[in-house]
Amino acid sequence: MKEDGKSRNAILLAPGEGRLYSMGSMSAVFKADGEESDGRYSISEWWLEPFSKGPGAHSHAEDDVFFVLEGTMSFLIGDQWKDAPTGSFVLAHGGITHDFENRGAVRAGVLNISTPGNFEQHMPQIVEWFEQHPLGSTNES
Repeated sequence: MKEDGKSRNAILLAPGEGRLYSMGSMSAVFKADGEESDGRYSISEWWLEPFSKGPGAHSHAEDDVFFVLEGTMSFLIGDQWKDAPTGSFVLAHGGITHDFENRGAVRAGVLNISTPGNFEQHMPQIVEWFEQHPLGSTNES
């Protein structure tokens, strides 16, 4: 039990379960955020179809931790792109410009932990933005 007397329930999700947000060739599945984590962290999976761009270069105050679950994800950290195969770990500290994309021929996915949490509250606006600005292919010139 927390100090304020409220308790949080344990979470057990099967593969693929969670709250799905589709953004064309990119999707996110949120596992825990907000009240579930007491605002301390946000945990989600991000999946990109082959040859798909990611969210675009951006920065924010939260730290982003990524663990590559499947495929090879290419990461922009600062001003350098690096390939990260399955099992790779990436830490983008708050304030650093970062991005990710799938330049490969197979689907790629990462587990993302963002801290502090409450990131999911932004997802409806992010989905709406991607509906108006569809993701392009990494093969485009």
